[in-house]
Order: sequence, then structure tokens, then C-alpha cells
Amino acid sequence: MPIPHKYTNTPDDAYEAETSYYLHFQLVSALISLDHIYNCKYSDSDLFESKAQYYHYYTDHLLYSLGQIAERFRESNNPNSTNDYFVRRSANRINYGFDKINYPILSNKAFRNTIEHIDEHNIEVIKKHDAVGGFNTIDENTPEERKDTLRNKRNNHTYTLDLLLKRLYIEREDTPLTMNLDDLKVTQDYFKNEEHRDPTETEIKVLDTYWSDHCRHTTFATVITDIDIQNGAFKEILEKDIESYKTSRHAVYGVNTTRPLTLMDLATISMKELRKKGYLNDMEVSEEINACSIEITVHTNQGDEQWLLMFKNETHNHPTEIEPFGGAATCLGGAIRDPLSGRAYVYQSMRITGAGDPRKTLAETTPGKLPQRKICQEAAHGFSSYGNQIGLTTGYVHEIYDEGYIAKRMEVGAVVAAAPKEQVKRLEPQNGQIVLLIGGRTGRDGIGGATGSSKSHDVKSIETAGAEVQKGNPVEERKIQRLFRNKAVSEKVVRCNDFGAGGVCVAVGELAPGLDIDLDAVLKKYDGLTGTELAISESQERMAIVVNDYDVDFIKAECAKENLEVVQVATVTDTNRLVMKHMGKDIVNISRDFLDAAGAKRYQNIEVELPDFESTPFDEEERNDFVDTTKEVLSRLSVASQKGLVERFDSSIGNGTVLSPYGGRTYHSETEGMAALIPVLGKETTTASLMAYGYNPKISKWSPYHGAMYAVVESVAKIVAMGGNYHTIRFSFQEYFEKLLDDPKRWGKPLVALLGANRVQQELKLPSIGGKDSMSGTFENISVPPTLVSFAITASDVHDVMTPEAKEAGHILAEVQIKKDQFKVFDFDHLQKQYDAIQDLMKQKKIYSAYTVKDGGVIEAVCKMAFGNGLGAAFNTDYSLASYVEKNYGNIIVEVKSEKDLAGLDYRVVATLNDSEKFSYGMDTISIQEAYAINKAPLESVYPTREKAPTQDIKVAECKTRSTLKAKQYIETPLVVIPVFPGTNCEYDSKRAFEKAGAKVELVLIRNKTEEMLKTSIDELENAIKRANIVMLPGGFSAGDEPEGSGKFIATVLRNPRLKAAISDLLDNRDGLMIGICNGFQALIKLGLLPYGEIRDMSENDATLTFNTIGRHLSQFVDTRIGSVKSPWLAHVNVGDVHVIPISHGEGRFVAPKEVIDELFANGQVFSQYVDPNRKVTMQTPYNPNGSMYAIEGIVSRDGRVLGKMGHSERQGENRFKNVYGEMDQKLFEAGVNYFRGGK
Repeated sequence: MPIPHKYTNTPDDAYEAETSYYLHFQLVSALISLDHIYNCKYSDSDLFESKAQYYHYYTDHLLYSLGQIAERFRESNNPNSTNDYFVRRSANRINYGFDKINYPILSNKAFRNTIEHIDEHNIEVIKKHDAVGGFNTIDENTPEERKDTLRNKRNNHTYTLDLLLKRLYIEREDTPLTMNLDDLKVTQDYFKNEEHRDPTETEIKVLDTYWSDHCRHTTFATVITDIDIQNGAFKEILEKDIESYKTSRHAVYGVNTTRPLTLMDLATISMKELRKKGYLNDMEVSEEINACSIEITVHTNQGDEQWLLMFKNETHNHPTEIEPFGGAATCLGGAIRDPLSGRAYVYQSMRITGAGDPRKTLAETTPGKLPQRKICQEAAHGFSSYGNQIGLTTGYVHEIYDEGYIAKRMEVGAVVAAAPKEQVKRLEPQNGQIVLLIGGRTGRDGIGGATGSSKSHDVKSIETAGAEVQKGNPVEERKIQRLFRNKAVSEKVVRCNDFGAGGVCVAVGELAPGLDIDLDAVLKKYDGLTGTELAISESQERMAIVVNDYDVDFIKAECAKENLEVVQVATVTDTNRLVMKHMGKDIVNISRDFLDAAGAKRYQNIEVELPDFESTPFDEEERNDFVDTTKEVLSRLSVASQKGLVERFDSSIGNGTVLSPYGGRTYHSETEGMAALIPVLGKETTTASLMAYGYNPKISKWSPYHGAMYAVVESVAKIVAMGGNYHTIRFSFQEYFEKLLDDPKRWGKPLVALLGANRVQQELKLPSIGGKDSMSGTFENISVPPTLVSFAITASDVHDVMTPEAKEAGHILAEVQIKKDQFKVFDFDHLQKQYDAIQDLMKQKKIYSAYTVKDGGVIEAVCKMAFGNGLGAAFNTDYSLASYVEKNYGNIIVEVKSEKDLAGLDYRVVATLNDSEKFSYGMDTISIQEAYAINKAPLESVYPTREKAPTQDIKVAECKTRSTLKAKQYIETPLVVIPVFPGTNCEYDSKRAFEKAGAKVELVLIRNKTEEMLKTSIDELENAIKRANIVMLPGGFSAGDEPEGSGKFIATVLRNPRLKAAISDLLDNRDGLMIGICNGFQALIKLGLLPYGEIRDMSENDATLTFNTIGRHLSQFVDTRIGSVKSPWLAHVNVGDVHVIPISHGEGRFVAPKEVIDELFANGQVFSQYVDPNRKVTMQTPYNPNGSMYAIEGIVSRDGRVLGKMGHSERQGENRFKNVYGEMDQKLFEAGVNYFRGGK
């Protein structure tokens, strides 16, 4: 069919033409257009530049044709008109049987003028200045007389070219841009004057992505033209801070600098000045910026080593608001990728979130929003699922509640990573070097993520923006972690960039000034992706690395070993241009200078409003009743226990955790931050990293200046309370504000917040060396509170790390008090003296525990310290109750034996610890049990911690018969084979445990990208098992099977006839042993190796492991009792021994028919059961965490050669879990090794 064209010439008087012919022509035109719309026939070889233009063209023509048909029948506004046109139309209505009553649309003006409305968006008008279908434009080339005609002509749609650009690109609902009009003008001028051509659709999208606030921080780069501070007493303080900022600028840039004032400059000036003055010699400086990076000395049992300690915070506020699970999952994935691209191993994460009250009902949900409960629960599931699968410790989790976060959720992930300095090269890419793309394939997920996150939300966002959310693949990212941990690979990487916002165009495009990118080489998840989609898709788990051409084959071979796909996608050039080719054409060919200019300069004047000192968050409240006050404080959302949230995240994997999130004998004392050992391989270390955060929205809403200042001080105070050296702290900030638009008063909020943060940095000589800004926290008329979250990090000796739980009755608790002035600003000299004194007392071992004062004041701090070991506390009645609830941020509660141990401190004694299990103030008391129940209750309905057991049936295992198995051959160093399946995440921990016990360990990677790779892997595993003495199946989420795989993939692979035969030979003929933990235990059950000792077909009448009764992942510590020693694995334990074991699983509930369980007990196969604090076998949560029948935690095979358990016995060792009490070492691995040494 021919393409209809509404501009086809017709006789001047169209109504003289045969009406039936004309109507037929327009009807055919409409049908042709409909055919093209509903049966898309667009292709890259078409006449149209894009699919959007294709659809626009045919929609335009459909509406035009319908409008012309209607025009032949419409009535005149004057019923008595004798105009020939109207007479003919009247005749047409009679001839065709149309009338106004039955066909009201014929008199609908909007419908009749359809063509005029649709033409407002017609791209053709850019090239035309005369009338086009009733549409006109005015620009600088339009003659003055023509302008007058156009402006005065009735029914004409006349716009300036600027307004036309806005309508075409910025205000479109189908594919809107985040560029503003000035950006479009700059783009127009560039292509007109330098490239002498029109831009392609891909170029427009690439520029829009590159220049988005997310990628180029356009808000923070806006030039500040003027700062006007409201009059008031506090004005002088702010003016001094601004002058201090300008003085710093002169010190860094010179007194005659013309460098503009920007929020970005203010955010980074302290770092630059302190580095110039010699206070920042540990910072790694490089053109390649992956994450904050400092150099540290790591002490190991084999000598000192130089390492890079990296850290990064990442937000996914927009994606998590739209699609909570995926948004939060890829928040963590994105945070991991930044330091990972720096070739560092990410070993710990922190999650800080902001939400409205999650207890509100569905009826109370804001229109256009998901319920807060839904967002909170699904986001927690997404973040924890990703971290748990990839095998990353989440050391600290906290959710901040404020109604402002209904506008848009805050989802922040902060990660810590490290790498030996010698294996990280920071080189300049050279002409001819190759860019390789490693990891996941590319799809449509995440397209528009960078630009979407730079926009405010509206009521349609939740329905229309879902495709902007990326899809995470933690199993794939785990493989990249393993690859980059390989020194031979890491050393060959010239430069690396991760695939986050912007996809190929940014991740590859930022690697070098000149690049030729072949989009056809990009591996796709499915066919049909356009060049533009390939360029900007934000599909996750991909890395782009620059390598020398002679290293390409080596890298590809190493990727294959790790089950990773890799392709060459680009070549570094010396052209200083970004070129992207697709299907033989250049769809992007842009000057690097233009690209990096980041669009048009933006300018903004700022007005600063002062805080109201007549009403502050620190004002003393009248308090008379101790019990009521304690209940009120402990039940606040800002104070309430979040244990049910925290325990969703694996806090023990990696076997480097120094502080468990909850400690003490009851696991009820919350930590102040997270601490973990540096992840050295094959060695022991005493060097740890500490990280803490600070922020309170109540303070920030009153004064963004104070909010930021107090956030930074809070993060420092927590590091001090944790035993860290605050003098070596480095910061990274997270800024999150409302959409500023061009409102000077809105701009004043981030300005003063950064001034407050800068004040602390200058006073303490501690710099922020990184950060992330998110400046779109607005929904309709709701905005997020002014948010500056401070993350503080430092390295420390593990022996200096302080735990927060109160230790001993008779000790006193003293509040170290920091002075502030009348404007609530800290006396920083006094603060440093007090913190120095605390550090000295900690070094002298005079302080036993410490905790910071926060939103709940002294009452919160004392109660949470006491909860962990069940101690009571008598509050000092010399001080008022009101003083015990003040938000005295910066103050620290310390536990000492007596006041003589408080030398050098300005303090007051606030409580004395005792054995009463009560909190008291004079004669008023509340039991510690009631207080803790009140503290836990507010969020129990959202994040439950307990679930009723499905049964109360109990048996106590008591088999004291030792195994009589003896190895026939003495082997000094047994070989342990550990297969690493896709999703396995405990191989490093398991390898360490066996090596420490004296074994040699061989990891065998199972690769399944192709059938041939899987066959090769099976061959390798078979050969390894034939050489092995022990086979271990470690924990993880095999093939990404979380949440319901339960070891199925592992079992399926091991049922291969050759592997089955090798395992049978190991157990039956070669004295071999097997052990499986968590996911490995699940696989042993699926195989039949447990409880039968052989691989066999299983049925519904056999034992299995299924979902925890609480319905979610659980990560916590449990007490387990040894009930049998009938296995070589149990040679070093006795019946009745109780061990403290970390668990982390979603499917750990052991279930079986009663007759099977009876047989297990009768045979002495139940070797481990969950017990309560009284060492009694229990079905009660949280002691029996998953609801396992008869509290079974682990079993052995009939002959004792195979052992399986849910608890991670490999996660223990010296200097780990300092706030966990009890024996953790079951000596399973030593027993397994010693079996081959004759039982020594």
C-alpha cells in the first residue's frame, strides 16, 4: 500500500470533488495508518529515523483523516448560513444519514481540530516556517509582517521554536527528556555549527543520559550567582562559614580564581584543602575513580602488607519506590560494582533507608503510591536477597522513619572493599587497546534509569516507570568478584568501569576520550533490541575493562574458568570522539569535548532561611513519671528495635565479622556500626575496618545546617564508641533533597547542609572524600526531609574494637558531655579533648563498653546497653528525668568500674549497673523484660521476630556411642574437594576452615554457560573426587535458587552417573568423608546421602528441608546441643556440649515422617539440636529459628561418614564476633582431617 500523505495537492475547492471519492480516499488513508500502528512494520532500513517517529507519523495521519471525514459533515455555527461549504455539508449529512443527535462527535470542536492539535508535536515543523496543516512557528528568520499575520490569525497554533523544542522533547509523555531547553539549544547549535547535520535519536538519548543529574550531577554543578541570608542572630554564623569556604577556595585555587561557586565545590573543598595541607596523605589519587580509596597497612601473621581500603554509598530511591524488590536489590548490586570495578573485594555492606510509618493501613496510603509496609518489606527482601546470594556480609541495617519519605523512599547501600595495593593498576588507556565487556547480557531492563531517577515522581510514575528498574543477578556478580580477586587477572586491567546508570554509552564511554564501540558485539538477552536500547540499557552485572590486545586471549580464558561470558566491544582511539556503530552505521559520533561539557551552564541565586531557635528539637520536655517516660522513649519508631528487619540480612558470611549486629548473651544489644576483618586470603589478620552512619530527620527539618553537622558528629561519636581512632576517619556523604527547580529558598537547604558538614570537616581536620547526591525527592506537594547522611570509616586493630553491651553489675555508666553554644553548635575543641580522653581510657582497658546518645537520649542508650546481658540499671536521681531524654548527640555513655577511671572527662554518672533485671529511678521500676518487649513491639507486625511452632513434639538425642570407623591409610595432608556451583558463596570460608585444620583444598568450579562447559566441569569434578579424601558441599544459593531451590541444582549435577559412581567409590571403598553445610546440607538430603549414606531416589516419605516457619530468611546466632558422637566428624565433641553457631537460611526447617525421625534418633543419627538459653531442646522461636521438627539442626548418615547441618560451623575463629558469648568451635574440620591421621 502506498504511504498516505496529507500534503498531497488537491483542487483548491476540495468540495467540488466527488464526495464519495474523497471520503473513500480518507478512509483508506485511515485504515492504512491503523494497519501500520497495530502491525508495526518499522525497521532500521525504513525512511524514519526512529520507531517513535514512525508511530508519530501514522498516528498523525490517522487523526488527520478522521478529522477530514468529520469536516465533510460538521454543522455551521450559524444554522442560517448560505455558505456553499455549509450547504454541501448539510447535503452530505442528509445523504449519509448523519445527524447531530446520533453523531454528536461531528460537532465536537476538539475532534474537528484534531489535525491542528497533533501537529503541535510534528517533527516536520522544525524544518518548515510556513503554515503546515494549520500550524506555524516563529523564529528569528520569520519576517516581521509574517509574525504579525501569524500572531493575529484566528485558529492558528503558533509557537516560537523554543517552545516547539520543549513540546517535542521535554514535555512529551512517551519519551520525555531530562534535558532543559538550554541543553537542547546547545545541542542544536553543536550539530548545526560543528557537525553540520541533524542528531540521531541515539545521540539525543545518549546526551540526555550523560547529562542527567544522576550521571553528571547537574544540580551540584549549577553556578551559584548570589547568596542572600535571612536576617537574624544566626546569620553571622552562616556568613562566617561562607567566608571560611571562600578562604579555603583561595588556599586551593589561588586568590584570583575564577572558578565558580557550586554545591559540588562546597562539598569537596575540605578534601582538597586538607590534602594540600598534608592531612590526607593516605588517599589514593587516580584518574580512574571507582570508589573512595585510602591506603592502609594490614597486619598479618606473615608480615605487614599495603592494601587499598575502598568504600562507596549508592542510592536507588527512584527504582525502589517504583519496584521495591528490584530497586533495593540493584541498589546493593550497584554499590558493590563501584569498588569491584576498582578490583577490590567487597566484604561488608551497610543499609540505611528512609520510609513513612510502615504500620499505616492500606486505606491511609497516599494515592499514586504503594503502601509503605509493602515498600519496606519488599525492599528489605530485595536488598537481603541480593546480598545473601552474592555472599556479602551486611553488618549494619537501620531504617529511618519520617513522613517526608512518602514522597520518595530513601534506599542507601554503603559497602566496604579492600585489595592488595600491588595488584591494582591505574593506567591511562592508549590508542589501540581493547575494551572487553564481561558478565551479564543486555536487555531492555533499566532503560531510562539514569534519567528517570533525576525526575520528580507523580501519580503515574508507579504505573509507567517500572521498566526503568534494573534486574539484578547476584550469581553473575559473584563470578566477577572471583575473577577480579585473581591477581593474574587484576594486574592486566588497564582501567575498568562498571555498568550502572547509562549502560554502554556511559560505562564504556567513560573509559577513554576516544572510543569506537561496536554495539552489534554486545551480547543480548533476546533479539529485537534497537541500537538506542543497546546503547543506554542499564542491564546489571556487567564490567567493561581496558586491556592490551596481547592480553585478550588470557582474559577470555580466565573468564571461561569463572563461567563468565566476555566479548570485545570497543577499541580505544586517538580521535577524541565517542563513536557507536550499529548495523554498519554510525548512530553516535560525538566530540568528547562536547560530551564532557555536560550541556548548558546553569545559574542559580540562593536564599537561606534561618532556623527557629524559639522551638528546637533539643528543647527540654517536662517529665515526671519514670516508667511512662521509659515506655514512651522505647516505643518511639526512632528508638524501637529493628531486630526482625536486621535478621533478614546475612551478617556472618565471609567469616570476618567482628561485631554481630546484636550482641550479649541475649543478643539484644544493638551495635553502633559495623566492623570486619580485612579479607586477606590464606592468612590471619588483626586489621579491621569500622563504619558508622549519622543522621536524624527531625533535626534536619528544623535546620539543614544543624542536621548535617549533627549527622557528621554522630558518625564520629559512634566510631569513638566502637573503639576506633577518630583521627583517621574518612567520610562519604549521601545528600538527598527535594526537587529544587529554580526556587532560591529550596536551594538554600542543601547549601547550608553542606556548610554544616564543611564546618565539622574543617574543625576536626577530617575530610569527606566521596559521596552521592540525589536531588529529586518530590512527589506532588510532598518532599523528603533535607537529608545529609554521613558515613564514617576508618581502619583499626581488632583488639581495640569495643562492644556496646554492658558487662558487669557494680560498674557505673557515665555520660561524657560535649559543650555547645547558644546556637546548638558544638565546641569542637572540647569535643576533641573528650574523644581523645575516651580513646586513651579505652587503650588502658578502663572502659568496658560504650554507647552514643541519640534520639532517645540517655534512657535509650542505657537500656540498649543493658539488654544484651540482662543487667539492671539504677538511674541517678541527682538529674532530672527530662535531662535523660534530651537529644544530646555527640555525648557518649561509657561503662567503667568507678569514677576514678574517668580522669580527663567532663561527665555525669547517669546509672549504676546491677543484677536486679530492672531499670529504676528512685522507687519507680520497670523490668528489663517488659522494657525490651515494649522496645520490640512497635515494628513486630511489620518485621516479626517470632512464629508459633507447628508442633511441640520433642525428643532429646543422647547417643554417646563413638564411631568405630578408622582410616585404613595414614594421610598427613588429606585432600578436600569443594565444588563451587553457580550461587555457591561460602567456598572461601570453607576453604579457610579446612586449611586451618591442616588439609589441602581444591576448589572445582562448575561452569554451565554451554553444554560443552558443563561436560568439562563434570570431567574435572569427577577427577577431583577420585583424588579426594573429603568432599564438602558449602553453603550458598545454588544456581540462584533462593528462595526455593534448596540444593536441587547441586543434587541434579551430582546425580550424573559418573559423579555418582565417584562419590560412591569415595565413601564405600576409599574411606572417604563428606560434609554439607546449609545449601550443601540441603543437597545431601536431596541426594539421599543423608540419612542413608548413598545416592538414591527420594520420595515424599523421606526427610527434607523446607521454608522457615517465619516465612523469611533468617540470619542470627543459635545455641545447638550435641546429641550424638557417632561419626568421625564428631570426634572432638561430647554429648551435651552446647555451641553458639551462626545461621543464615530461608529453608532450614527439617521435616520428615514420624517413623523416619524415630529411626534417626534410634540410630544415633541426630547429632545436633536447637536449645534455649537453659540448654533445653526447644521448638520455641527464636531459639529454634526455623521450626525444625524435634529441633533437629544436623544429622549424620547411618555409618557416620556423611554429616550435614544448617548452622555455619565454618564461620568462627579468633577475633571474630567479639560481642557473641559462648563456644563456637565444634572442631568438625579438625576431626575430619584427623580421621586420616589416625584419629590424632
